[in-house]
Amino acid sequence: MTHRKPRHGHGGRRVARLGMLVAACTAGFATASPAGAASSGSTGNRYVGIAVDEAHANAGPGNRVDYDDEFAVHELGTRLGVGARNRAVARSAGCSLDRPCRSVALSFQVVTVTGTITRLNAANASRAVNDHCEGCQTFAGAYQFIVSTPYSFTLSRPVRNELARLERRLGELERSREPISTVETRADSLAAEVVTLLRGAVAAAPRGEAVSPLQSFRPTVTLRRHID
Repeated sequence: MTHRKPRHGHGGRRVARLGMLVAACTAGFATASPAGAASSGSTGNRYVGIAVDEAHANAGPGNRVDYDDEFAVHELGTRLGVGARNRAVARSAGCSLDRPCRSVALSFQVVTVTGTITRLNAANASRAVNDHCEGCQTFAGAYQFIVSTPYSFTLSRPVRNELARLERRLGELERSREPISTVETRADSLAAEVVTLLRGAVAAAPRGEAVSPLQSFRPTVTLRRHID
């Protein structure tokens, strides 16, 4: 499930980032993966799960208001390794004090994994830049949610429907003209709702057998937040 505005010119960089992340996450797993392991192309293989998401907004004199939001859910299942990258970048450049720019980028990434992860390579980052843009409003917020369970776990349809509702609210928020401080507060509030929803989903899920008899850890929902 994803929400994104049409973008132009970022495809090559996105593919390059994905390729580098696959290489970083698969390094060291050659001995852990049985010979002849099936490959699933640019998203790694059945032993390594990859998730890459980004929101990117760029405002300037010719486009004084720009915004982008990403809301992605990745159910990766049982993996030995997971690589997750989430980033929000907002830039305002070259606008004047009497005609300021506004740029807002928000990215929410949900990743669910099952079993003991030998390697978790997760990064969550945001960057907001005012470039010769006095009085401009620029905000970038990245929120990453990692759900880890010892047993098989999938999001139910009601939970997915609720995530879709929160996704729509995120889109409304980043398009709003509210003060940046309000946008930050409301983004944090939405993130808290996502955490509550995911924790409830984990608590209500059927408790099957652990993927391995050695896996007895408690399910966790971890929020990684970075704003700029």
